[in-house]
Amino acid sequence: MTRAYILVEALPGKAIELVNAIKGLAGVKTVHLVTGPYDVIAFVETQDLKSLGEFIVKKIQSTGTVARTLTCITVEE
Repeated sequence: MTRAYILVEALPGKAIELVNAIKGLAGVKTVHLVTGPYDVIAFVETQDLKSLGEFIVKKIQSTGTVARTLTCITVEE
């Protein structure tokens, strides 16, 4: 398993829509609306690194509500 925290900067006015879109995705363990430079933080699990990359590009960035993402892959269990 590959686990990661995905920090997301939403487009203006789209943070709540983004949280709702991410919540229902397979592999998403938690998702939170937060303050600071990022609007949303999601903790996800995928099969491997390739699957993680595809998940970010095809499922999160493709929502039309994302300005940018930062992915922090966990290094311990």
